[in-house]
Amino acid sequence: MKKSRSITSKLPAALALVVVAALWCFASEGGWVPAFMLPSPRAVVQALLSDAPVLAANAAVTLQEAAWGLLIGIVVALVLSTLMHRVRWLYRALYPILVITQTIPTIAIAPLLVLWMGFGMAPKVTLVALTTFFPIAVSLLEGYASTDRSAADLLRAMGASKWQIFYHLEFPAALSYFFSGLKVSVSYAVVGAVISEWLGGFEGLGVYMTRVKKAYAFDKMFAVILVIIAVSLLLMLLVRILRRAAMPWEIYEKTERND
Repeated sequence: MKKSRSITSKLPAALALVVVAALWCFASEGGWVPAFMLPSPRAVVQALLSDAPVLAANAAVTLQEAAWGLLIGIVVALVLSTLMHRVRWLYRALYPILVITQTIPTIAIAPLLVLWMGFGMAPKVTLVALTTFFPIAVSLLEGYASTDRSAADLLRAMGASKWQIFYHLEFPAALSYFFSGLKVSVSYAVVGAVISEWLGGFEGLGVYMTRVKKAYAFDKMFAVILVIIAVSLLLMLLVRILRRAAMPWEIYEKTERND
C-alpha cells in the first residue's frame, strides 16, 4: 500500500517531464524553432554520448571545486551560526552583514576573485563557499531558535551545562533545518562553480560551456546543462541519504504518522 502511494505521488512529476520533452521534440523536429536555436533532444543525446569522456573529465573538476567550496561553507556556517546563537551581541552585529552579502550578485564577485586569486581552483572554491554558507547559516539559526525552551529549562534544572544542552537538545533540534539549508546549498555549489569557470579557468564544465558557445554548438550547450542538472540531483540525493542516516528518528515519526 505504501509503495503504491509512493509511486502515485511521483506520477505528476513524471507526466510533467514527459509533456515538456514532447513539446521540446515537436518544437525542434517540427521546425517551429530553428535547429541552431533549439537543438532536438536526439541531437543533444548524440552530443552527450559523443563528448561523454570530455564532459566526464570536466564534470569531475567542477564537482571537486563544488565539493571543497561546499565543505568550507558548511564549516564556516556551523561555526558562525553557533557563535551567533550563543553570543547575542554577535548575532545583532553580524546578521545584517550576512544579509547584505547576499544582495551582491554572484556574477559581480567572480571577476574580483579571479583578479585577486588567479585562474586556478582557489577563486572557484571561494565563490562556492560564499554562495553556500548563507542558506546553511540562516537555517541553523532558525533551528537553534526553534528549540523547546521548556525542555532546555528542564535540563538546566537537572544541572546540565550549556554545552550539554547544546549537544543533547539544541543541535539535534536544528538538524532538520541544517539539512534543508544544505539541500539548497548543494544546488548553489554546482552553479557557483560553473559561473566562476565562465570568467576564467582551464578546465571544468563552465570552461567547456564557453568553448562550445563560441563554436555555436548549441547541442553541446544543452548537453552540458543536462550534466549540470544530473550532478545537482545526485548531490541532492546524497543529502537526502545523509539526512536519513543522521536523523533515523525522523523516519520513525513519519511511519507513525502514516500508520
